[in-house]
Amino acid sequence: MIGFIWHLVLHLAVPVIVAWFFFRTNFRKAALIMFSAILIDVDHLLAEPIVDPNRCSVGFHLLHSYWLIPVYVLFCFWPRTRLLGLGLVIHIVLDWIECL
Repeated sequence: MIGFIWHLVLHLAVPVIVAWFFFRTNFRKAALIMFSAILIDVDHLLAEPIVDPNRCSVGFHLLHSYWLIPVYVLFCFWPRTRLLGLGLVIHIVLDWIECL
C-alpha cells in the first residue's frame, strides 16, 4: 500500500518539479498540462481488477502500450504538444520504474 501511495505522489511531484525547473515563466500552466497526462490511467478501468500491485501497467493497458510510447515521445518535439508529451513520457517512465 505504501508503494502505491508513493507511486501516486511521484505522479504528482515529478511534473511539478519539471515545470518548476524548465517552464518557470508558465509554471502553473505547464504543471497542470503535464499532470493531466495522468488521465491515461483511465485505461485501468477496462482491466479486472482495476488496480493490481503485481501487474506492470506498461505493455498491459491500452494507453500504456509499447507502440504508443514513441508517439508520446514525438509529442515532445512540437511546441503545441510538448507539455502533454513530456507529461505522458514522465508518466510512462514512472510506471515502468514501478515494474522493475
